[in-house]
Amino acid sequence: MIDGFKMAHLLADKGYDSDAIVAKAEAQGAKAVIPPRKNRKQPREYGKALYKLRHLVENAFLHLKRWRGIATRYAKNVSSFVAAVQIRCLALWLAIS
Repeated sequence: MIDGFKMAHLLADKGYDSDAIVAKAEAQGAKAVIPPRKNRKQPREYGKALYKLRHLVENAFLHLKRWRGIATRYAKNVSSFVAAVQIRCLALWLAIS
């Protein structure tokens, strides 16, 4: 999937349910956690509890994109952009804890 990154699991939605993607993930030593499409003749098992965690990541990106400075990448250099993302993540974390 992503060369140069070690991963234990590959979390993806139904749009990435293909034998080629699953085979490549398994070749890199990762377990594919992808729900099967409805038209798959032999549905593949996947970790439903682990797949639910993907929803948390999706929501985190949703909240980050709501902040105009991050969505439009207002900061032009990398360090300022990363700092803005970290500040927003900290604000989100404080709001939920």
